[in-house]
Amino acid sequence: MDIVDLITPGAVIANLRATSKKQALSDLAKRAGEITALHERAILDVLLERERLGTTGVGNGIAIPHGKLNSLDRLYGLFARLERPINFDSIDEQPVDLIFLLLAPESAGADHLKALARVSRLLRDKSVCEKLRGTDNADALYALLTESQASRAA
Repeated sequence: MDIVDLITPGAVIANLRATSKKQALSDLAKRAGEITALHERAILDVLLERERLGTTGVGNGIAIPHGKLNSLDRLYGLFARLERPINFDSIDEQPVDLIFLLLAPESAGADHLKALARVSRLLRDKSVCEKLRGTDNADALYALLTESQASRAA
Protein backbone atom coordinates (compact mmCIF):
# COMPACT_ATOMS: atom_id res chain seq x y z
CA MET A 1 0.00 0.00 0.00
CA ASP A 2 1.62 3.22 -1.20
CA ILE A 3 0.49 6.81 -0.76
CA VAL A 4 0.13 7.15 -4.53
CA ASP A 5 -2.54 4.40 -4.33
CA LEU A 6 -4.54 6.54 -1.89
CA ILE A 7 -4.45 10.10 -3.21
CA THR A 8 -4.70 11.93 -6.50
CA PRO A 9 -3.50 15.47 -7.21
CA GLY A 10 -7.12 16.60 -6.82
CA ALA A 11 -7.18 15.20 -3.29
CA VAL A 12 -4.57 17.68 -2.03
CA ILE A 13 -5.61 20.97 -0.46
CA ALA A 14 -2.73 23.42 -0.14
CA ASN A 15 -4.27 26.10 2.10
CA LEU A 16 -7.30 24.85 3.98
CA ARG A 17 -8.89 27.69 5.91
CA ALA A 18 -10.43 26.27 9.04
CA THR A 19 -10.70 27.70 12.53
CA SER A 20 -11.80 24.51 14.31
CA LYS A 21 -11.53 20.76 14.19
CA LYS A 22 -15.18 20.39 13.19
CA GLN A 23 -14.86 22.93 10.40
CA ALA A 24 -11.72 21.21 9.07
CA LEU A 25 -13.44 17.82 9.11
CA SER A 26 -16.53 19.31 7.45
CA ASP A 27 -14.45 20.91 4.68
CA LEU A 28 -12.54 17.67 4.15
CA ALA A 29 -15.79 15.67 4.08
CA LYS A 30 -17.08 18.02 1.38
CA ARG A 31 -13.99 17.45 -0.78
CA ALA A 32 -14.10 13.71 -0.05
CA GLY A 33 -17.72 13.67 -1.18
CA GLU A 34 -16.70 15.16 -4.51
CA ILE A 35 -13.93 12.59 -4.95
CA THR A 36 -15.85 9.50 -3.79
CA ALA A 37 -19.33 10.48 -5.06
CA LEU A 38 -20.69 9.88 -1.55
CA HIS A 39 -22.77 12.36 0.41
CA GLU A 40 -20.53 14.65 2.46
CA ARG A 41 -22.83 14.30 5.51
CA ALA A 42 -22.30 10.53 5.60
CA ILE A 43 -18.54 11.07 5.50
CA LEU A 44 -18.63 13.76 8.19
CA ASP A 45 -20.77 11.56 10.45
CA VAL A 46 -18.24 8.72 10.21
CA LEU A 47 -15.34 11.09 10.95
CA LEU A 48 -17.07 12.68 13.94
CA GLU A 49 -18.03 9.25 15.31
CA ARG A 50 -14.37 8.19 15.08
CA GLU A 51 -13.26 11.37 16.87
CA ARG A 52 -15.68 10.59 19.71
CA LEU A 53 -13.75 7.35 20.29
CA GLY A 54 -10.53 9.31 20.68
CA THR A 55 -8.67 12.02 18.87
CA THR A 56 -6.93 11.32 15.58
CA GLY A 57 -4.55 14.19 16.33
CA VAL A 58 -1.42 12.05 16.62
CA GLY A 59 0.99 14.79 17.70
CA ASN A 60 3.64 17.00 16.12
CA GLY A 61 0.99 19.04 14.30
CA ILE A 62 -0.44 16.02 12.48
CA ALA A 63 -3.92 14.51 12.39
CA ILE A 64 -5.01 11.35 10.58
CA PRO A 65 -8.81 11.28 10.72
CA HIS A 66 -10.24 8.10 9.24
CA GLY A 67 -13.36 6.04 8.91
CA LYS A 68 -15.09 3.22 7.08
CA LEU A 69 -18.12 3.53 4.83
CA ASN A 70 -20.12 0.68 3.31
CA SER A 71 -20.56 2.32 -0.06
CA LEU A 72 -16.86 2.78 -0.85
CA ASP A 73 -15.24 0.48 -3.39
CA ARG A 74 -11.63 1.23 -2.41
CA LEU A 75 -9.45 3.27 -0.05
CA TYR A 76 -9.37 7.04 -0.53
CA GLY A 77 -7.00 9.59 0.94
CA LEU A 78 -7.04 13.37 1.11
CA PHE A 79 -4.28 15.62 2.35
CA ALA A 80 -4.67 19.15 3.63
CA ARG A 81 -2.12 21.70 4.73
CA LEU A 82 -3.90 24.20 6.93
CA GLU A 83 -3.41 27.91 6.43
CA ARG A 84 -3.16 28.27 10.22
CA PRO A 85 -2.77 25.55 12.86
CA ILE A 86 -5.94 24.63 14.76
CA ASN A 87 -6.76 22.90 18.02
CA PHE A 88 -7.46 19.24 17.21
CA ASP A 89 -7.46 17.84 20.77
CA SER A 90 -4.16 16.17 19.85
CA ILE A 91 -2.47 13.75 22.20
CA ASP A 92 0.42 16.21 22.67
CA GLU A 93 -1.98 19.18 22.97
CA GLN A 94 -0.23 20.92 20.05
CA PRO A 95 -2.22 22.54 17.22
CA VAL A 96 -2.53 20.68 13.91
CA ASP A 97 -1.55 22.02 10.49
CA LEU A 98 -1.19 18.79 8.46
CA ILE A 99 -4.18 16.48 8.02
CA PHE A 100 -4.28 13.22 6.09
CA LEU A 101 -7.85 11.91 5.81
CA LEU A 102 -8.31 8.22 5.08
CA LEU A 103 -11.58 6.58 4.06
CA ALA A 104 -12.01 2.85 3.57
CA PRO A 105 -14.72 0.38 2.66
CA GLU A 106 -16.27 -1.50 5.61
CA SER A 107 -14.68 -4.66 4.21
CA ALA A 108 -11.15 -3.20 4.02
CA GLY A 109 -9.92 -4.89 7.21
CA ALA A 110 -6.14 -5.21 7.09
CA ASP A 111 -5.82 -2.88 4.09
CA HIS A 112 -7.26 -0.03 6.18
CA LEU A 113 -4.71 -0.69 8.92
CA LYS A 114 -1.85 -0.98 6.42
CA ALA A 115 -2.84 2.34 4.87
CA LEU A 116 -3.01 4.00 8.30
CA ALA A 117 0.43 2.61 9.13
CA ARG A 118 1.84 3.82 5.80
CA VAL A 119 0.48 7.35 6.29
CA SER A 120 1.70 7.40 9.88
CA ARG A 121 5.21 6.31 8.84
CA LEU A 122 5.36 9.01 6.17
CA LEU A 123 4.21 11.77 8.52
CA ARG A 124 6.58 10.70 11.30
CA ASP A 125 9.44 11.73 9.01
CA LYS A 126 10.38 15.21 10.26
CA SER A 127 12.07 16.22 6.99
CA VAL A 128 8.96 15.30 4.97
CA CYS A 129 6.78 17.34 7.33
CA GLU A 130 9.13 20.33 7.14
CA LYS A 131 8.90 20.24 3.34
CA LEU A 132 5.10 19.88 3.46
CA ARG A 133 4.90 22.88 5.78
CA GLY A 134 7.27 24.82 3.52
CA THR A 135 5.08 24.91 0.41
CA ASP A 136 1.57 26.07 -0.32
CA ASN A 137 1.43 24.62 -3.83
CA ALA A 138 -0.89 21.62 -4.22
CA ASP A 139 1.19 19.99 -6.97
CA ALA A 140 4.35 20.30 -4.88
CA LEU A 141 2.55 18.82 -1.86
CA TYR A 142 1.33 15.89 -3.96
CA ALA A 143 4.86 15.32 -5.27
CA LEU A 144 6.31 15.40 -1.74
CA LEU A 145 3.72 12.93 -0.48
CA THR A 146 4.16 10.48 -3.32
CA GLU A 147 7.85 10.88 -4.21
CA SER A 148 9.17 10.49 -0.70
CA GLN A 149 8.12 6.84 -0.64
CA ALA A 150 9.60 6.15 -4.05
CA SER A 151 13.00 7.41 -2.96
CA ARG A 152 12.85 5.23 0.18
CA ALA A 153 11.84 2.16 -1.82
CA ALA A 154 14.71 2.57 -4.28
